[in-house]
Amino acid sequence: MNLLPFLVAAWLFLAGLYGIATSRNVIHLVSCLFVAQSSTYVFLLSIGFRRQGTAPILDEIPKGAQLVDPVVQSLALTDIVVGATVSALILIFALQAHKRSGTLDPRRAPPMRG
Repeated sequence: MNLLPFLVAAWLFLAGLYGIATSRNVIHLVSCLFVAQSSTYVFLLSIGFRRQGTAPILDEIPKGAQLVDPVVQSLALTDIVVGATVSALILIFALQAHKRSGTLDPRRAPPMRG
């Protein structure tokens, strides 16, 4: 098992987390969330990696061929879809906040009225 994909996943996660912690703009915050979440894609795909493995489509594959785990692939695809949906919702909320307050900096936004 190669250690490089796990190191890349950890680096992406830490870079995204640093960006989230230092963000002053909601759009930048969502972009850093994308980066942090991409570490989960790399992590899931590195777990399911098998050297000389083929896709788990059993139509034309000879018997005895090494297959990649289909559960990990489906988890990665589900993670991508859910992440895109959540990020789109957060961007919509950011757009609404910008329309109401005129800024994307949460520190400069006026207080919420009840």
